[in-house]
Amino acid sequence: MPTLERYGWSFFTESARQPEADVLGIGAVLVGTVSVAAVAMVIAFPLALLTALFISEYAPAGIRATLISLVDLMAAVPSIIYGMWGYFLVMPHAAAFALWLQQNFGWLPFFRIDADPDAAVWDVSRYVGSAFCAGIAVAMMVLPMSCAVMRQVFSQTPPGEKEAALALGSTRWGMVRTVVIPFGRGGIIGGTMLGLGRALGETIAVLLIISPDFVIKPRILEVGTNTVSALIAGRFGDASAAQLSALLTAGFVLFVITLIVNTLAAVIVNRSRSGAGTDA
Repeated sequence: MPTLERYGWSFFTESARQPEADVLGIGAVLVGTVSVAAVAMVIAFPLALLTALFISEYAPAGIRATLISLVDLMAAVPSIIYGMWGYFLVMPHAAAFALWLQQNFGWLPFFRIDADPDAAVWDVSRYVGSAFCAGIAVAMMVLPMSCAVMRQVFSQTPPGEKEAALALGSTRWGMVRTVVIPFGRGGIIGGTMLGLGRALGETIAVLLIISPDFVIKPRILEVGTNTVSALIAGRFGDASAAQLSALLTAGFVLFVITLIVNTLAAVIVNRSRSGAGTDA
């Protein structure tokens, strides 16, 4: 309420952040939050799905438990480690890949960068610290959560249905495509949305990688973005009373968004077939 009384409802749409002029808003950081989460899920979803299918249907029984432990262990790695990995190891390669995307797909608005891709010496500073670079690190953080949910649902597919498909002459992939994936559709959607909830709130890894910028832009490859969680972590220590109230309001908005996403995920998972009718 103090934030709305001071800045009005435009606080949710204002992109500029000028504390010295008492101009604050979260429009840009909301867009940045969605951009980083979207990049993360585009990368994490196929990896999580393929990993879950391999572990549940293709991996030899002798190494299946080891693979499950390795994937689950990824969830125990601290966020700062993923952030350092993304900053020092991934970002240089991500910048080169971003240049390639601009050269070949720059006609798409979200792959456009305000720099000459055909310059004799390309300006690498325009391609780092972006939502794309941060999204890669966040993708590795949400992958184990999404994979665990998908794998658990896939493992509950009724053996009778799988054996029936194979007995009718189906290949292993045909059985997976017609039996396992339809059975686990709720787990796929629920695991993806749970991963999205984690991606929306990731803080330390994003804070280490991005170059803070308060401009609404759809260009995910270009330097400069910000997220709600990174904004709070970066500005909480030196905030005035009004700025602190604004940061808490931004955190509350992120909490509501994450709560809605996670609630929808839980509802979808609970309504899936999820083991109903599984043979003993």
